[in-house]
Amino acid sequence: MLEEDLEVAIKVVVVGNGAVGKSSMIQRYCKGIFTKEYKKTIGVDFLEKQICHNENDVRLMLWDTAGQEEFDSITKAYYRGAQACVLAFSTTDRDSFEAIEKWKSKVEEEVGPNIPLVLVQNKIDLLEQAVVEQEEAENLAKKLKLRFYRTSVKEDLNVTEVFQYLTEKHVQKTKQDAELEPETTAPIRQIGLFNTTSANSSKSNNKNGSSTPPGGETISLQPSKSRVASKSKNPFSRCKFF
Repeated sequence: MLEEDLEVAIKVVVVGNGAVGKSSMIQRYCKGIFTKEYKKTIGVDFLEKQICHNENDVRLMLWDTAGQEEFDSITKAYYRGAQACVLAFSTTDRDSFEAIEKWKSKVEEEVGPNIPLVLVQNKIDLLEQAVVEQEEAENLAKKLKLRFYRTSVKEDLNVTEVFQYLTEKHVQKTKQDAELEPETTAPIRQIGLFNTTSANSSKSNNKNGSSTPPGGETISLQPSKSRVASKSKNPFSRCKFF
């Protein structure tokens, strides 16, 4: 398979308290649909979306995880292998905002601290019901050093941008990791040790006392004494290995 035929696949987990709009976000992005009816996610849900990024095919595998604590032991298992993460809270749910650092820690415990993350404030179409100030959300993003998006799944605002950003961050991280890996070279096999001697060694010194063989002189290769000695003591020296 040619390198240009390889497909990039990214596992993205969407985490946060229940009812913040995680399932709706994935449905909107993958299927372009939105429903007002709330249906609690039991354990995990999964959708895929094929996109083109920098002329390369990318398959996003989006995992929607339940936000209720009774499913915690189940959902944590699905964090493993994640390559990007959405931390979501709702404009109308103060507890979901205050739980963001807890969700971040849970994900990083399973996959490490270097996973690309993004902070998302959903339901900004309900600003009249807001219980989280915009400045508070921006300060949290600065504290956690995360990119911050304010989204409305209902209005399809900034949803696509969230996943485009995570795709870009994953691609950048992959390139950086590849550049940091030490180059591997095949080991050099030492066939033997040889002494170089002149066929006319007695004539090798010219009138100026130089030890450089004169032009036209033949150079022969002979095994070194240490090589011959070690070989004679080796009972398997005449064996051939294939």
